[in-house]
Amino acid sequence: MEVSRDLVSRATAQVAADLAVWRTRPLDRIYAVLLIDCIYIKIRDGAVANKPVCIAVGINLDGLGMWVGTGGEGAKQWMTWLAELRNRGVQDVLIACCDGLKGLPESVNDVWPQADVQLCVVHRETVKKQPGGYRRRSR
Repeated sequence: MEVSRDLVSRATAQVAADLAVWRTRPLDRIYAVLLIDCIYIKIRDGAVANKPVCIAVGINLDGLGMWVGTGGEGAKQWMTWLAELRNRGVQDVLIACCDGLKGLPESVNDVWPQADVQLCVVHRETVKKQPGGYRRRSR
């Protein structure tokens, strides 16, 4: 099957428009659990480079919701993204589950003071296998 450049351009424009609407949709007021992480993927932007993609998956009373953003993985960047979630309607998070990134638990509690921040079990088990283990990292 042959696909013209025009067709690819139109399809890409439509997907970009739908994505913009999805990224600005109102979010639920309360999430029981918010899973926060960042993954690095190869993205072509002129040259191919590893770029961070920040992901928040919320488990509300009805099921799942998802949010995606780009930028760095630092605590300041996460504070910006968490504030965006709050500004889009998320008033409370009961449990935030994340990696051990320095400053991230504080960022979560700055946005949602009552949230219980827990280290993701996958990250905890990975850290346990490193020299010094979980106890050293958690102090």
